[in-house]
Amino acid sequence: MTQIATVILTSSPLTQSRLVRTLSAAPEIRLCGQAGELSGAYVLIEQKEPKLVILGSELSRHPDFGGLLAMFRVMAITWMRIASDSQPGEAAAQAPVLDPALPAPAMLAQIRAALARAPAQAAPPRPLPLPVSQAASRARPDRFILIGSSTGGIDALLRVLSVFPADCPPTAIVQHTGAAFSDSLIRLLDRACAASVVPAQNGIPLSPGTIVVGAGCPGHLRLRAGSPPSTQLVPGEVVSGHLPSVDELFRSATGFARQVTAALLTGMGRDGAQGMLELRRAGAATIAQDEATSVVYGMPRAAWEIGAAQIRLPLDRIGPELLARAAAAAPAGAAR
Repeated sequence: MTQIATVILTSSPLTQSRLVRTLSAAPEIRLCGQAGELSGAYVLIEQKEPKLVILGSELSRHPDFGGLLAMFRVMAITWMRIASDSQPGEAAAQAPVLDPALPAPAMLAQIRAALARAPAQAAPPRPLPLPVSQAASRARPDRFILIGSSTGGIDALLRVLSVFPADCPPTAIVQHTGAAFSDSLIRLLDRACAASVVPAQNGIPLSPGTIVVGAGCPGHLRLRAGSPPSTQLVPGEVVSGHLPSVDELFRSATGFARQVTAALLTGMGRDGAQGMLELRRAGAATIAQDEATSVVYGMPRAAWEIGAAQIRLPLDRIGPELLARAAAAAPAGAAR
């Protein structure tokens, strides 16, 4: 019998104990770990690569739960929500339910039913990215891509970066997330991308095929002009409510703005809007995600309303557009 590698994630010690006791006695289940909070869940799932995750409803309301969902999709993991009095987050409300109060045979029946639906759950249908023309994929060596994102940004980044080739234009990203999740996020993006995704630190040259991500890091990701530009991680206070801040990344590139295409993706608040406006005025090409495809239409709305973004695009057109602009002879960036 092939056993189902299973991880249990819940902050309730009582529920965790009950599930461990019941499922460890089931011959078709192989328990490979438990965690009570999301930061430990990321690492555990990366290490164990389970086929099934059983998750407490309370964890689905955590702001970083979207990152865990993205990991489930990338790793083709089936997951179930534990039935409880706790109200699940919106993303978990439609998940298959496991009731820990049921006897073992009934619980196993629920698990088998969830696994039978696994292909649809693990890889939900979504719009395919527009094809990238061969010409658009040939980036000029002196072009750079900058991206800012927040709430809903992990899925958005996975979609945008999915069209980037292994030798993509040098790219720098700021994604708002907690420090406990930054390493797992970067490993997730690296696992899903053809290019090399690395954490922000001092002195990384912006070279083709390199994507530098500032997420939960102890400083602002900034760029130092040079041939090529390189990264800096600069300690400081929060800017626009965040550390690192998208505004700080965008502002640091104004000295070579005509070589830059910047995109602002889904997110709450205004971080990145003012920095994008300064970039555009200096000659950069600028893009904002549209409202229909944004999980939270805050940051891109702010950029559009103040004239920082030249164009608004649905999410699946942003990756191809970034590559096309990076291949263009000269990015258009005149102020609106």
